[in-house]
Amino acid sequence: MRKQIIRSIIYFFFLFLCAAVSSCKKLVERPISINTPDNYYNTPGQIESAYAAAMNELYNEWGGYNGAGNDIFINDDQYYGGDLNITSSHGDNAWAMHYGALLNINMALKAIKNGNLTAVNSDVINQLEGQGRFLRAYNYFMLVRMFGGVPLLTEDSPDPVTEQIGRSSIAETYALIESDFTDAIAKLPDSWSGKPGKPTKGAAKSLLAKAYLTMATAPMNETANYAKAAALAAEVMQSGIYRLETDVNDVFQDSHKYGPEIIWSLNANDVDRATDHHTYAPDFLGGWSGGRVEPAFEQNFPIQSRKKAYLFYEYNGLPYTDPSWSPDNYPFIQKYLNVSAEDFSKGKSIMNIPIIRFADVLLIYAEAKNKMNGGPTQDAVDAINLVRHRANGNVSNPAYPDLAVAMTEEAFDEAVIQERSLELCFEMDRWFDMVRKRIVREKNPTYAQNFTEDDYLFPIPELDLRLNGKLVQNPGYPSP
Repeated sequence: MRKQIIRSIIYFFFLFLCAAVSSCKKLVERPISINTPDNYYNTPGQIESAYAAAMNELYNEWGGYNGAGNDIFINDDQYYGGDLNITSSHGDNAWAMHYGALLNINMALKAIKNGNLTAVNSDVINQLEGQGRFLRAYNYFMLVRMFGGVPLLTEDSPDPVTEQIGRSSIAETYALIESDFTDAIAKLPDSWSGKPGKPTKGAAKSLLAKAYLTMATAPMNETANYAKAAALAAEVMQSGIYRLETDVNDVFQDSHKYGPEIIWSLNANDVDRATDHHTYAPDFLGGWSGGRVEPAFEQNFPIQSRKKAYLFYEYNGLPYTDPSWSPDNYPFIQKYLNVSAEDFSKGKSIMNIPIIRFADVLLIYAEAKNKMNGGPTQDAVDAINLVRHRANGNVSNPAYPDLAVAMTEEAFDEAVIQERSLELCFEMDRWFDMVRKRIVREKNPTYAQNFTEDDYLFPIPELDLRLNGKLVQNPGYPSP
């Protein structure tokens, strides 16, 4: 009986296979054309789609830097939960998403270089190329600060699948970043009518100024770059395009996300949303408790208007230490909780996360001018005091006064770095500032025993090391 059942199964399977083959023959068609990366990018819209795909790698509803990077940069002194135990897989997701973005960007730039955009105005072509150079520079700027020198893939690189590419040096990586941002400055417009999320000339200048400031500090310590950082920051400050929001409470409102302070951001809208705001909220408000803040950071934050605008540390007059907050007796990030009750209940978020804003540019200028001059200049003091005055609600605050030219270089530099910590908290800046100033151990004394100098770089992902024999692991981490 069992053999008969098996024969029947085989018989019906054979009939099914014959029918499938016969059906397949009837469906055979002659393709009119086949799109490949080499022949697809022939219009401005198709080039723009590659850039949109690149940005989607970095910021989408449930991925990328949504959560303001708190999983990647959790070991700073702001996010709760960091312990300076940098594991062998730390940063793997950042590596993957940035190289995914670079793949899209380089395909578009290759098409532009190969002349695919026939019958397209040269000004449009230049702007498209400027966007690509800008986006590539930004991705490598993030990678070099996390991993050090990395494989440099450009539109001219061979296929990395068939030809392995080793790591370039940190200096070589910054050279490409500088070249790409410089090209973007020459080709991007000051603004885009009706398209506020696209990179501009001011965004390229601002991020290149930030790159120069980083190159002036560790690990490169090329102090000549302070002057370059100050000069570019000054151009942005004097452009008349950007300014601080008057009220610090407006900076992170959705209605102000394209305001005069925001130079360039990770963008979301009703079609391509950001992660649900519940992620950042405490449990007792119906949230998922993903926005916890290190209590010491809240305790050391000056009492001023900025504190309530940026931190959520009391509710109905009760502090986070009150039992009513239990089990989430922690402060939370207020910057990313600005949403209407209706949108919160719907889980709808169109929140942007700033990559560079005018407050950052002012602080870049203040730091660079102080270091290149050997002490604070009046214009450096004026720049940081604009940020401090706004933080105080535009009123005098004896507990948090303006800075003065009489300060020493060291004292002013420390004040600028602290101001960056307060003003730019949870914007993926603090970890990088701690790394380039070599203050991670100093600012995390509780977990100092877990930290070594090797932890200033993240490990190269194990999978990539296995697939690419030319890659070399960073010191202090295991190689497969």
